[in-house]
Amino acid sequence: MRHERQVGRQRQRRGLRVRNRLKKVATRPRLSIFRSRQNMYAQIIDDSVGRTLAAASTLDAALRETVRYGGNKTAATALGKAIAERAIAAGIKEVVFDRREYKYHGRVAAMADAAREAGLVF
Repeated sequence: MRHERQVGRQRQRRGLRVRNRLKKVATRPRLSIFRSRQNMYAQIIDDSVGRTLAAASTLDAALRETVRYGGNKTAATALGKAIAERAIAAGIKEVVFDRREYKYHGRVAAMADAAREAGLVF
């Protein structure tokens, strides 16, 4: 029980630290991710007007054809390519990466690296 509380606090502190850093570069749109146990979601948000400019998830029909399970690194790589393609189609080249409270490791890193390779700059 004690360990779970400590891990929860660490995640909260990490999330606040990341968000405070992002507030300093609020001129670019934000690439925000959410990672659940079975899927991943990514969206590019313009915080100045509070609007989502592009979004993708491992639940999308186009990604479901290529990826069977949405909770692994191959699905995260496909998601990174998809969000980068949709962002470039919307005219967005530079974003700031909001990894929230997740460590830059595993699926999060795979998605970010794939988005960079597909043309997004962050």
